[in-house]
Amino acid sequence: MVASSFEPVSAPTARVLILGSLPGQESLRRREYYAHPRNGFWGIVEALFGIPSTMSYAERTRKLSRSGVALWDVCASAHRPGSLDVSIRPDSVIANDIAAFLRGHSRINLICFNGAKAGELFRKHVGVPKGVPCLLLPSTSPANATMSFAEKVKCWSVVKEECET
Repeated sequence: MVASSFEPVSAPTARVLILGSLPGQESLRRREYYAHPRNGFWGIVEALFGIPSTMSYAERTRKLSRSGVALWDVCASAHRPGSLDVSIRPDSVIANDIAAFLRGHSRINLICFNGAKAGELFRKHVGVPKGVPCLLLPSTSPANATMSFAEKVKCWSVVKEECET
């Protein structure tokens, strides 16, 4: 199955760009980033920014954008049966134009990858931009059970710190 990414969630004042690999099946079905109920992303956002995960998706993304965070995916499209990143066929990846996004969002000071696969795909299909540090964060996917929620929040706190500087 060929899956396609969504448009970015962003504001011109974004300071941090969080990149996933490609939306999973539940996210595609609902047309929402990190829609799987067991994905920890929105819980981490709530812990860091105080944006309730029970709020509507439109309100959560609006408040997250106002906080200085932009969301997007490395892949514009790719063939992937199911939702697991390991199932993405590397030869099918078409990357989003992240360089153009960064040109239009000149305040971004940090790119964070939501999991190793997003970082790997970025390095292979996009390349590392000059002057913008990149940071690999633990995946918020329910498939990543190697860390506790509290440990993930601690790792992800760099996003809030960057937005506050």
